[in-house]
Order: sequence, then C-alpha cells, then structure tokens
Amino acid sequence: MDFTFTDEQRMMSSAFRALSEELCAPEQLRAVFEFRDEAAAERWLRLADLGLFGVLLPDASGGMGLEDADFVLLAEEAGRAALPEPLIEQAGVAAPALYELASDARAARLLEGVARGKVRIAVAHPLNPYANTPHGVTHWLLSGDAAIHLLEAWQVKPTAQPSIDAGRRLFGIALDANAPEPLASGSAARTIAARIANRGALYTAAQCLGLAERMLALSCEYAKAREQFGSPIGSYQAIKHELASVAVKLEFARPVVYAAVTRAADTDAQALAVISHAKLAATDAAELAARTALQVHGAMGYSWEVDLHFYMKRAWALAGAWGDRSFHARRLESLVLGGAVALGPDATFHRSA
Repeated sequence: MDFTFTDEQRMMSSAFRALSEELCAPEQLRAVFEFRDEAAAERWLRLADLGLFGVLLPDASGGMGLEDADFVLLAEEAGRAALPEPLIEQAGVAAPALYELASDARAARLLEGVARGKVRIAVAHPLNPYANTPHGVTHWLLSGDAAIHLLEAWQVKPTAQPSIDAGRRLFGIALDANAPEPLASGSAARTIAARIANRGALYTAAQCLGLAERMLALSCEYAKAREQFGSPIGSYQAIKHELASVAVKLEFARPVVYAAVTRAADTDAQALAVISHAKLAATDAAELAARTALQVHGAMGYSWEVDLHFYMKRAWALAGAWGDRSFHARRLESLVLGGAVALGPDATFHRSA
C-alpha cells in the first residue's frame, strides 16, 4: 500500500497553507480571542472561493469529487493555522454525511449550497455533543444511534458552551419532541453516525498534527533567539532533547493518521481500532508539543502577549473533541483484548471482511 501523497494533493495543501497564513496571522487570531473579530465573514468567503467546503462532494453537487485521503492534509493545515472557522466539521464531516443521506430531498437540495459555503451546518453527535458552530449557522445535523435529524437554525435553541479556545464557538442543543421526521433511522442511521464519528476523530487528529508542528517550530525559533549566559538556550542539551522528543513523537504519529484516513468510511472493528489509535497518537503528540513549548518559552509561555497560547489552547480543546483519550483508549483496549482486532505484521495491512 502506497501512502505517498501526490503532487496535486501537496499543491492543494500548499495553496491552503498560503491562504491560512494570510487569514490566520497572529494579529487576527488575537482579535478572535479578544472578541473583536471583524474578519470572520471574509475568512469564510475566502475558504469558499478556494472550493474547500466541497472537497468531499462530487462534481454534480458542486464539489471537487475528492476522497478522505485528499482532505487529510487540509485538516492538518487547518490545525497548523488554528483556523477559527469550522472547516473540518463543514467540509470533512457534514458534507459527506449529507451526500450519503441525499436520497432524502431535504439533504439533497442543500449539497450545492454546502459546497459553495452558503449553507452552514453545525454537527452534533453523542461523541461530540457540543458542536463547533459557524457564524450564521443555517442548519443543524444531529446524529445519534437511533436517528439522524436535519433541522433549520430557527427550529433549535442552542445553548452556548464556554471553551478554553475562543476560536471554537461551541453550542449544545436538545432535540425537541416535535422534531420533524429523521433523515435516517435504524441500521442506516447507525452506519452513517459511525462514519460521522470516524471522520470527526480522524480530522481532529490531523489538526493535532498541524498544531504539534506549529508549536515545535515556534519553540525552535524561540530557542535560537533567546539567550542565557551568553548563548542561545537551544544550544543546551536539555532543550535539544526536549525538542527532539516532540519531533519524534510527531513523526511517529503522522503515518498512523495517514494510514487510518483510508478507513474513514469503514465501520468494522479493525477500522475503529486504527481510527482510535490515530486520535490517541496525534493527541499525545500535540499535548507533548504544548508542554514542551511552554517549558522552552519559560515564564512567558502562557502569557497573553505570546502567540503560543493560540495553538496550545486549540490542542487542549481538541484533545477532548470527538472522543477524549479515555474513550479511545477504552475502545482500543476492548477491540484488541476482546479479540476483535488481529495484531502482528501479518495483520498490519489486512482489511477485515
């Protein structure tokens, strides 16, 4: 199996990185955290102009017709930039779920609007009950084991949930007893809900990779510039070892996430195991990067004036999104010790029936 990304995938990722560096410059992130953000509408429009909301939708629905493996690098770049807009939830989770539900006219008629960024969807799931909600949300996709509902914004009364990360607008809602007929129920709903959870966890893991890379880069730059006793602190062995440990943790997590994304649409035991492994590995890398960056920056690490805190807070917030460490560790333990998942080199690239 070849996990090498194509030139086209890397070019798309590079284009998004250039855009995100413009849209998510530190001064703009600071405005978001200080609740004086005036660029939210422009950011959403620029993301739509690049076609990012339709990456996983087919051409007939106004999308690009690409696959999960094409989107994972974009999710990584969104994390690296600490993008305030819920690109992942809109393009990576809601869009493919709605396409799968398109046999219902209520979902089908939204697809083109989703691809263009005109329809803005918040996604709630038992694994992630507080939805990362776009400004001007138009619809809510409520996923559960029993049913999947699609509601217009006026039909719900969301409750704000404070977050350590001001770049994430979290809301929870309770389904009204008079809710309209669900888009799916029974086994169909369970399958789609599992895929929603898969993509939510995977693309959250990919964001954690980007965050770890960003915090490592900030720490290295600071270590080269900050001097003590007449030498850059990066010249000291203790600092080198700490930063090297982060680099190793990140490089070991990347292939785990990249391999797992090929199983995003699968719901067998092996797929669930590799997805939980990806979330654990990427979250651990991001949390180690955050702790190390905080130590390298010393007493200034957590101060409001230092840009590092944007990325640390996003990493801490994503650690609990789409299943926290406890959930994924328990699921992986259950699948492995219960015998549902085979281990060993002969099963590494085995696809379960």
